[in-house]
Amino acid sequence: MYLLENQKQIITELDIFYKSYPENLKITITGTNGKSSVCLMLYNIFKSKKFDVRLVGNIGKSPLEEKKINNKTIFIIEASSYQISYNKYFKTDYAAILNLNVDHLERHGTINRYAQAKIKLICDQNKNQISIIEKNNYIINKNILNKKIKSKIIKIKFDKMSFFKKKIKNYYLLDKNNLNNIHFVYKISKIFKISDHIIFKTLNLFKGLKFRKQIVLSKKNLKIINDSKSTSFSSSNGLLSTYKNIYWIVGGMYKKGDKYILEKKYHKNINAYIIGLNKDYFINQFKSKIKSKYLKNLKNAILAIKKNIKKDLKEKIILFSPAAASFDQFKNFEDRGRHFNSLIKKFNFYGK
Repeated sequence: MYLLENQKQIITELDIFYKSYPENLKITITGTNGKSSVCLMLYNIFKSKKFDVRLVGNIGKSPLEEKKINNKTIFIIEASSYQISYNKYFKTDYAAILNLNVDHLERHGTINRYAQAKIKLICDQNKNQISIIEKNNYIINKNILNKKIKSKIIKIKFDKMSFFKKKIKNYYLLDKNNLNNIHFVYKISKIFKISDHIIFKTLNLFKGLKFRKQIVLSKKNLKIINDSKSTSFSSSNGLLSTYKNIYWIVGGMYKKGDKYILEKKYHKNINAYIIGLNKDYFINQFKSKIKSKYLKNLKNAILAIKKNIKKDLKEKIILFSPAAASFDQFKNFEDRGRHFNSLIKKFNFYGK
């Protein structure tokens, strides 16, 4: 009750951080999918360039825990819609909204309110600051209209796919979602005059974060990918449109407003194994689109897949990308991801 009564007097950690280091350069990344990976890519690239750079926010340390800050220290910040919506003073020199899809509607209510929370990051900027958004994202562009935006807006077109595919040899980064997000990484790196050599050398060494498109096994004609971080269809679609012959483990607590939208040409590549609480929701989403069956839990799904792939001599992918929250059966996505890896080991996929 006390907090509610004094809500106007409360400021956020990012506000305190901004007030503490107003002159330091800040690059803030938000969006629905890929924020953490983009922040880590940028951090690694900036480190390779020998910048004094810190990785903070939803990834890395709290910004207030950082030590030995000087006037050349650059902060790369991952920010969620929750953090942005509560800020009163925080401003960022560079703001990037990577993408915007249905998510967190349990909190924001509608997709437009969710968009407004993200776009506040741009609206709070000054005229000498820069914002980077997706050129063809209807939701972002619609919600920017009639806003008094002072910063310079750069709109990203996803037109460097062929160029990136030639330069990037890192298999982990070659799905559609990562390639889209690398457009932002590349643009920001170029603003800081970082060479292609450093950018692509660093990206090719990038190992990614656990449970985010993580390749846990790659041998002969089988790859196993742990993408437990996927909590919506939009976060799974990049992988589903990249591979063929996919044994897809999906399910959990679906996100309000989320829908399975994938081009028809990819449907033939997918067999879905549904787990978790919202069985009927997922069955209805896949009806007349892809083959699916309900297996209740992760153990049952993996055992069913192991049995089915014995006769499958083609190249195949076991994809654990739930497109749903984890809380029906697990503490969080990390707990879910660890459980998947332990079952893959237990059922001896590594040995056979």
